[in-house]
Amino acid sequence: MTVPQNPASSQVLIYHASTGKLEPVPRIQRSLEEWKRVLPPLQFQIARLGDTEPPFSGEYYSFHEPGIYHCVCCGTDLFSSEAKFDSGTGWPSFSEPVHGNNITVKEDLRFGMVRTEVLCARCGAHLGHVFDDGPPPRVTRYCMNGASLSFLPGKPEGNIP
Repeated sequence: MTVPQNPASSQVLIYHASTGKLEPVPRIQRSLEEWKRVLPPLQFQIARLGDTEPPFSGEYYSFHEPGIYHCVCCGTDLFSSEAKFDSGTGWPSFSEPVHGNNITVKEDLRFGMVRTEVLCARCGAHLGHVFDDGPPPRVTRYCMNGASLSFLPGKPEGNIP
């Protein structure tokens, strides 16, 4: 479920997997120069400039530990390991986010394709794309760049809606 949000607001409602609650948090807005200073080059190139890491190269494509995947730029909870599956594409794939409020999507027309880009709702980081070829019952495949994610180990079950 997604709670409607005002994109012009200085705050955003974000779901926290550890508490199981939606809470208002400040949006994070930085210039590209500021992001370049705080992120390693690969993470900057992908999360802030919208590039894609090569398939089968990222840290999390074949990673299977229990926990929560976060935005590498702002720490927002994004995906549970329980929603992760092997899509065979070479990128970490998830059937759903921890909550619809934690991501936003927009049309991506780059490279002569029509795709749906997935962004972090708090800081606008490019995460990857969502496709409708995932496993049932949801049939969504959130195809994420591992360089846009960080991971916190632990048991994610119980607090994910």
